[in-house]
Amino acid sequence: MKIQVNGINLFFDTDGASLRADGNAMREAPTVILLHGGPGADHSIYKPDFSALTDVAQVIYLDHRGNGRSDDGPPELWTLAQWADDLVAFCDALGIVKPIVYGASFGGMVAMAYATRHPAHAGKLVLVSTSAQATSHTDAKIAMFTRLGGAAAGELARRRFVEGDTSPELLKAWIDVAFPLYTQTPPDPDLWHRIVMKQPVRERFFGPGGEGCTLDMLHELSRIQCPTLVIGGALDPMLPVECQRDIAAAIPAHLVRYEEFANCGHGVVPDAPDDAMALLREFIAG
Repeated sequence: MKIQVNGINLFFDTDGASLRADGNAMREAPTVILLHGGPGADHSIYKPDFSALTDVAQVIYLDHRGNGRSDDGPPELWTLAQWADDLVAFCDALGIVKPIVYGASFGGMVAMAYATRHPAHAGKLVLVSTSAQATSHTDAKIAMFTRLGGAAAGELARRRFVEGDTSPELLKAWIDVAFPLYTQTPPDPDLWHRIVMKQPVRERFFGPGGEGCTLDMLHELSRIQCPTLVIGGALDPMLPVECQRDIAAAIPAHLVRYEEFANCGHGVVPDAPDDAMALLREFIAG
C-alpha cells in the first residue's frame, strides 16, 4: 500500500488488527512501526520474523523515502531530519497516536532523529544495533570484522569505515564477505533477492559529506521523553555494542532500559529470536 506524505508516496504494509474484540468492547492494540536499515534497503528484512508480535500489537512496516518501494523524491531530502518528519506525517495521515517506534541499524538513526525532533510524539522507542555517532568506535568495527572473518573482512571494513568507499564493487564484496558476519546465525540466502535495493540513497548517505559520515546525535538524546529500550549484541561487527552503551548512557536514566545479548550480532533478533521477541513483547505490553 502507498500513502502520500510530504509530497511523495510512501510504501507501507500492516500485520495484525488495530481494533480487537475483547468481550463486549473493541480494544485498540498498540501500534509498532518498524524502521528498516540501510539506507537503500526496505522493510522486507523484518518479514516474516516480526509477525510474531501481532499477538500484542499491530505491526506496520514502512519504507523510507528513497528506499525500497517508496518514491525517491528529491535527493536533497534524503536526510535524517526529513525521514523523521515523514514518520510524523505518516502517523498523522493514518491517525496513529503514540506509536511504538522500532529502529534497527540505520532505522535506529531515523528513530533517534524522530524522537529528538518530535519528543512528545512517540509512545515508546526501541533502538537496536544502531549508533548516534557516525565515526564512533571505528577501531572496534574493524577489530570485530577481523575477529569474525579474518584479514579480508577486516580490510573491507577499513575501506568502508576509514576510506568511505561506497562503490558497487565494495558493495558486492561486502554482501559476499562481510554481510554473513553480521549475525552468528547464517543469514537467509534469499534475503538479498527479496530486498528492493536502491544504491543512490546509500551512496549519498555514506558518500563524502553525507550524514552517514558526519552525524552526531549523542548529545541530543537527552531530549527523548518516552520509555526507550536499547538492545545491543556483543558480537555485532557493524555497529559494535559500545555504540549501544553510549546511546543508553545518553538517554535520561529514568526512561531507558538497556539489554545486551552476549552471543548475538547485528540486529539481535536473528541470533536470539525467542528471547528477543519475549523482551519486545514485555516492553510493548508493559
